[in-house]
Amino acid sequence: MRQILLAIAFALTCTAVSAQTAYISNDGSNTVSVLNTATNTVTTTVTVGTNPFGVSVSPSGSKVYVTNSGSNTVSVINTATNTVTDTVTVGSNPNGISVSSDGSKVYVANTNSNTVSVINTTTNTITTTVAVGTTPFGVSVSPDGSKVYVANSASNTVSVINTATNTVTDTVAVGSAPRGVSVSPDGSKVYVVNILSNTVSVINTVTNTVTTTVAVGSSPRGLSVRPDGSKVYVANIGSNTVSVINTATNTVTTTVPVGNSPYGVSVSPDGSKVYVANRGSNTVSVINTATNAVATIVPVGTSPFAFGNFIGPAPAAVAVPTLSQWALIALGLLLAGLAVSRFGRVRSIET
Repeated sequence: MRQILLAIAFALTCTAVSAQTAYISNDGSNTVSVLNTATNTVTTTVTVGTNPFGVSVSPSGSKVYVTNSGSNTVSVINTATNTVTDTVTVGSNPNGISVSSDGSKVYVANTNSNTVSVINTTTNTITTTVAVGTTPFGVSVSPDGSKVYVANSASNTVSVINTATNTVTDTVAVGSAPRGVSVSPDGSKVYVVNILSNTVSVINTVTNTVTTTVAVGSSPRGLSVRPDGSKVYVANIGSNTVSVINTATNTVTTTVPVGNSPYGVSVSPDGSKVYVANRGSNTVSVINTATNAVATIVPVGTSPFAFGNFIGPAPAAVAVPTLSQWALIALGLLLAGLAVSRFGRVRSIET
């Protein structure tokens, strides 16, 4: 019995193994590449609508929402089966997309309709449509779900939507041709990429004013904030680089060369890696955030955009014994078996 208890104890102290999954929308292939971030390999490919662009993973990781700009739809992917379970018709030329923190709503920027579609994720139907600025593109929901920030590329503004009333409560002037937008984890700041200004505007969410502007690379597109809020990573399509912004000083501390025409960028939930979709290289660059260098390059589909939060949360950790732990468990079970066999012989003699 003692050996059995030891074996169980060793099993309970096994190494926990978990991994996230990245979902890369391939505009030229009409597919989504499913990338295992533990092995940095594509495990499967999901066919979606025409010209998939924006991607957002639900907080639970069970669903992925993909905008199809050529189909005027959103594909809903079940991550357990990696199949499209529903398709939702939205406005014209949908691009940016963001799921609320509780997973109940999806917000879609319809670039040619100058609107945002609000999708109920239980029914996969549009519950309301909100008019915003001209040529809306990027969209991001605040961590508490109370606000949605929409970058209006032709208005040079960001619309602030109150999610309780689904109305625009404020409009913030930013740089020229804003595209990507991302809210900090604590909800205090909004970072907005300005394509024609080669800058990132930093908005204070209390006052809805731009507090500073950070110069980055040429023609920036997507951006992503590190989970601890300490860094912002900006993909510069014209420079083939990623700018790393220190949020404490609002300065670029380093610039990382990546593939051709980088577009979408997303930080892993543990902050250890940054994934960059290189539209011109048909690859994803994996940046090690400790060294700020590209550690791996992963081939994906044609013309990957992956605009948005395309990395899902880590699944529940699975305990996997190390080789030495397996040896100790096997020894414990062997000794337990011998003890049972000996006990059986004693009983037979006594009877």
